[in-house]
Amino acid sequence: MLRVGLTGSIATGKSFVSGVLGELGCHVIDADRVAREVVEPGTEGLRRVVEAFGRKVLTPEGALDRKTLGGIVFADERLRELLNSILHPLIIAAQDERLREFEAADPEGVAVVDAALMIESGGYRRFEKLIVVHCRPEVQRQRLIERDGISAEAAERRIAAQMPQGEKLRYADFAIDTSHGFEDTRRRTAEVYAALLELSKKKAGGGSSS
Repeated sequence: MLRVGLTGSIATGKSFVSGVLGELGCHVIDADRVAREVVEPGTEGLRRVVEAFGRKVLTPEGALDRKTLGGIVFADERLRELLNSILHPLIIAAQDERLREFEAADPEGVAVVDAALMIESGGYRRFEKLIVVHCRPEVQRQRLIERDGISAEAAERRIAAQMPQGEKLRYADFAIDTSHGFEDTRRRTAEVYAALLELSKKKAGGGSSS
């Protein structure tokens, strides 16, 4: 099985591409969803978070109070690093377990982990190929304004706070430009999937995937 990372900046269309890859037959893992699962009530992850930050980070029902925890770690880089040191290994382990399950069931398939900060965290190194979703800056800005109902200035600030799209593209094995709408993006995503599937079949057959 070929293990592939999928990433892209805010409002570039990564979620749409992820959905299309799933429709085409990829085994898609949403990193955000896994991050939520590892701190569900009764998990080791939640136990460790409470041990580190206290019961104040729990709701009355015993679930993680993300808003309270976010307020604590946002203001303190040391605490943010502590939280990451607790959760990151659990998230990676959960992803890896799912990847092994996919590989056992579909050795010639393609598994995709969808994560926004894959390059920034260095997590992209875990994958054999990396897809970067991007679009023209003016398209990104307009999508963000419409999606979140914010001003142009607020959109610019959010975009500026992230790694530039051009920098992310330097890491890409495959790039998908979503600037020209859904159908064009769907067509390009299908091209990328076909290339990845071919690489995976070569790998499973003992050929080179590079």
